[in-house]
Order: sequence, then C-alpha cells, then structure tokens
Amino acid sequence: MSPGRGDQSRATGDRIACPVAVDESFTGTVRLGYQDIPNGDLVVKDAGVLETCLPKAKITWSKFASGATVIQAFGANSLDLGLLGSAAAARAVSAPLNIAMKAVWVHDVIGTAESLAVKDPAITTVAGLRGKRIAVPFASTSHYSLLAALSAAGIERGVNLVNLQPDAIAAAWRGGDIDAAFIWEPSLSELLKNGHVVTSAAETAETGKPTYDLEGARADFVSANPRFLEVWTAAQNWAVNLINNSPDTAATRISAQLGVPVTDIRKQLGEYGYLDAATQAGPAYLGKQLGADLKSSADFLLSQGEIQGPATPEAYAAAVYGDAAKKVSAK
Repeated sequence: MSPGRGDQSRATGDRIACPVAVDESFTGTVRLGYQDIPNGDLVVKDAGVLETCLPKAKITWSKFASGATVIQAFGANSLDLGLLGSAAAARAVSAPLNIAMKAVWVHDVIGTAESLAVKDPAITTVAGLRGKRIAVPFASTSHYSLLAALSAAGIERGVNLVNLQPDAIAAAWRGGDIDAAFIWEPSLSELLKNGHVVTSAAETAETGKPTYDLEGARADFVSANPRFLEVWTAAQNWAVNLINNSPDTAATRISAQLGVPVTDIRKQLGEYGYLDAATQAGPAYLGKQLGADLKSSADFLLSQGEIQGPATPEAYAAAVYGDAAKKVSAK
C-alpha cells in the first residue's frame, strides 16, 4: 500500500528563519502526511520551516487525499504524523481499527469551508435530496457532517451515498454522475461554480457536532520524540499567527502550494477558525474537550453503523497529546 504521493518540493523556495531555537540534535527521519487544505500545514511546508529548524533531520512530505488514507498509513507504519479530520481520528481509535495514535494539534476548526453543494437549483434543503446521489469521502469530517445533516432531516436511509475522493468528486460532478457532494475547500469552490450550498459544517457544529482538521501521530512516535513535537508545534504556531495576523502573506504561500489564486485562498481562510498554541493548550481543545469530542463523534458514528464499537472515554482522552502545545505557549 502506498502511503501517499511523495513531495519533497516547495513551490516558492523562499525559506524563513526558524521562529524558535534551531535544534541540531535531532537526526532522525520523519514522515509527514499533508492534504490540500488551506491551513498552517501548507504554510509550514512552503516556507521550509521544519527543514530550517531541524537541519540534521530528514523530513519527507507525502500528499494524501483524505483522512481515511492517513489512517491506513498509520496502520501500515508508513507514516509518523499526518493531517486527518476529527471524524477519522475518532474512527481510528475505535473498533475495529483500534489504532494507537495521538491528536497533537488542531489545524483548524471547520466552518463553511466544508459544505453540502447541490447542483439542482430547485433543491434548497437537505430534505429535498431524498433519493439523490450524494458523494463524500468516507471516514472524513465531511462524511460525519453529512450523516449528521441527513439524520437531522430524517433521510439518512433515503439517499444514495457514494464514496469518492475530492478529485473524483469534481469529475463526477462535471459528468453528471452525482446530484450533490459534501466536500471541503478548495474542491468546494469548483462545485459552486454551477451549484449552491444547502448546509455546512458550521451548521452541524451548532447542533453539537463540531469538526476539526487535526494532526495525528503514531503514539510510539510521540512518546519517543517529544522534542521534535515541540519544534513541529512551534512551527505550526508560527503559521497560525501568520494566518491570523498577516493573512495576505499566508494566503500567498498557500496559493503557491495549491495553485489556487490568492484571492480565492483569502476567502477560504475566512471559512475556518485557526487557533494558536495558547488557545489549544487550554481546556476547550487539547487540554480536555477534544477527547470528549472524539468520544461524541465515535458514539454518533456507531449510531450510523460506521464503526463496530467505541472505545472507553479514557481511551479518547488518552488519544489527545497537549504537552507540546503547553510548552510552546509557555515560551
């Protein structure tokens, strides 16, 4: 099984100085998985921050289409850290997968950046999709939000769900093979060129089912490499501050990675929430609440027949690692 598409390059080649003390003590290899989602991970990648801060490390980047493939790579021990959604993380910790992993960072709080796009202008509600074909990457945050929206509308068994990755969704949309899709940016913007939104992750969050893009890591890697995690977290914190305080600069870097116009990226950045290390280290996220949110996600996935069984509340709490965020926020 291929863990993802390898990618050593950065689009701009414009590196920055390390935002923390350079660490020459780490000499290992780290396998990172990223996705084409506009957040700090792409800023870090484009600026070469990890390569600058850890000059003796070997950093490899591999592109993944969704959290489901990241989970597979964790299971195959072919990836150390990777971006995945909170629903995928909950699935990974639950039966039958029972993967020993940790959520080490919240890349973003998902809002309208993940939405249910519909092609037929006559359909203006989720309930209007009864009998329709809806595409979504299974085991993703969009899948979780879609199931929540369908359940709230009372049609969870009245639609045809199609498991497609983002690129395939765009192709199926153009070919008329699907009627709707719950998907994230930047793919969402492509669908909205001749479609419209009927609901979003922001609305399902208001009903008690929030979703996040997280950085997951194999538990054994976390326990063996606390210093690397601290440097990695400091790099991500720098990127979040850049997004929040200098969004044009951040958008330029993300644009270079995605090949999407800067103006589009600026719009998409407003559809997520980006949290610095101090916020994440608090009780609302890595400090406590994220473990409860993962348990809640697992309970809902169980009710939808998407997992065999949830783990214990303690297992979801233990699947959250906040030490690095605490150390970074204290400096």
